[in-house]
Amino acid sequence: MIAAITAFLGAEGEAVSEPIDDLTPPPAELLIGLLAFGVFFFFVWKWVLPKANQVLEERREQIQGNLERADATRGEADQLLSDYRAQLAGARGESDRIIEEARKTAEQLRKDIQAKAEQESAATVARAQEEIRAERDRVFAELRGQVGDLAVDLAGRVVGEALDKGAHERLIEDYIDQVAGGKD
Repeated sequence: MIAAITAFLGAEGEAVSEPIDDLTPPPAELLIGLLAFGVFFFFVWKWVLPKANQVLEERREQIQGNLERADATRGEADQLLSDYRAQLAGARGESDRIIEEARKTAEQLRKDIQAKAEQESAATVARAQEEIRAERDRVFAELRGQVGDLAVDLAGRVVGEALDKGAHERLIEDYIDQVAGGKD
């Protein structure tokens, strides 16, 4: 090849004008180039290509592993999200249940307080009625004594004589019965 370059340029660097046949390489050079290309191809095919395939396969496996891990992570994230949503829905349901239970408890407490107030009111009314009855009975007893004394005095004045104790009691009872019968 060097010979061809020097022959082309000449000894002083001038271009040599030779026929075009000189542009085709001689068969020996062609055979050596072909042999060199075969050795180079064999070397690339035997050592470089397997190494490049191995590097590409490792890279493919690494990418595949990354994709599988990303899918697994996405699946875990989706599972966590659905668990979170389920927990949130459960918490909402639980809070609604607690609120409803509190409402029921408050309503029951209100009813209990109202019933107790009504019972206390009824008891107060009953005590007041009992006190009124007792006071009425006491006043009747007191009036019975006073009316009896007045009736005896009045009868004694009208009759002009004193009544004995038995007659006195009988007159009082009759009078009180008449007065009480007319009032009730």
